[in-house]
Amino acid sequence: MLETLRNAFKIKEVRKKIFFTFLMLVVIRLGSQLPVPGVDRSYLANWFANQTGDAFNFFSAFTGGSFEKMSIFALNITPYITSSIIIQLLTIAIPKLEEMQKEGEDGRKKLTAITRYVTVALALIESIAMAIGFGNKGLIPDMNFVKAFMVVVALTAGSAFLMWVGERITEKGVGNGISIVLMINILSRVPSDLSSLYTTFIKGKSVARGSLAALVILAVIVVTVVLVILLNDAQRRIPVQYAKKMQGRKMVGGQSTHIPLKVNTAGVIPVIFASSLMSMPTVIASFLGKTGGTGVGATILGMMSQNNWFSPKQPIYSVGLVLYIAMIIFFAYFYTSITFNPIEVADNMKKQGGFIPGIRPGKPTTDYLNKILNYLVFLGAVGLTIVVLIPIFFNGVFGAYVSFGGTSIIIIVGVVLETLKQIESQMLVRNYRGFLSE
Repeated sequence: MLETLRNAFKIKEVRKKIFFTFLMLVVIRLGSQLPVPGVDRSYLANWFANQTGDAFNFFSAFTGGSFEKMSIFALNITPYITSSIIIQLLTIAIPKLEEMQKEGEDGRKKLTAITRYVTVALALIESIAMAIGFGNKGLIPDMNFVKAFMVVVALTAGSAFLMWVGERITEKGVGNGISIVLMINILSRVPSDLSSLYTTFIKGKSVARGSLAALVILAVIVVTVVLVILLNDAQRRIPVQYAKKMQGRKMVGGQSTHIPLKVNTAGVIPVIFASSLMSMPTVIASFLGKTGGTGVGATILGMMSQNNWFSPKQPIYSVGLVLYIAMIIFFAYFYTSITFNPIEVADNMKKQGGFIPGIRPGKPTTDYLNKILNYLVFLGAVGLTIVVLIPIFFNGVFGAYVSFGGTSIIIIVGVVLETLKQIESQMLVRNYRGFLSE
């Protein structure tokens, strides 16, 4: 590993890309500390401290704490993530977008441009909502149009700038820029989470109890990371054979290849969708001041909060867990269905003279791919659910709350592996051993 790092820095081009990426990460963290002009930063910090649910913790983790600090990067890249998901889903409903998706590089550039415009529009809407929703309650002292306008411009510009930074990292650095920005935001919260775990389970305890708690915490983190790595890399390879055909005076074709079907085809998207929908009722109730109290409404809100699941004292709240698991499985199937089309794959294979050994071309191939895909998606959804529920279980039973839950670990591990693979591919071109070589 260390030898490979030294080799990576010996290559001028790779070294420049790594340095550029690091420089951009420094800019991101510095920007996360710059306050929005004209706001009372203590207001949002106090407001967060008074929230008993976990509705905003998901958002706070994705923004690296910038939101509760009310920095110029408070919205961070969440508008871009939302925009990307919206455009991806709309490619099914809008034929024009679907055509762009199939146009190759030119179509990809057009979709990227549309995604940028939607990102800015979403950032503008969110910043206006924040200025209006929190401004009169103390976020903007002596609020007037000019002050509110400055806040909206600062938040929108900060989100657009981060989108630009992410694209520059993709172009001139290493890895996927947007993913790296998201990863550094999540990692920025890890030290405070580890400090919280230390204070809760180790500090003030006897040597034996403290050591045991530290070992358990370390084991849980290691097991979760290993499961994520296995889930991220697991795939089923469908063998494909191409028939030989006469081209001129030569026989061409006849080669064997495979279709790689990932077990976790949808990635972390099902968890993001499910978590967002589960937290939405609590977010709306918080804005309306309807949190707390008793009754059916309070019980339903309690079921929506992950902090209450697995709690021995309040088992009724774990009913929400069943809905959460069902939503993860549903979105795993839904997202896979819009990103992988067995009919299209089978048709392309048939046109190119390819076939799966033992399976006839056409509809039998489509049915076979559907059967394999459904099986893999279910396995991936179950694995994803297990990874996500491990931190929630320890939070509910032992009160071990951390912001870097299973979703965050999936993102961190996935981004790190993808970045290492990209560095490795650049080094292999120059005959160096890569990070992932044995």
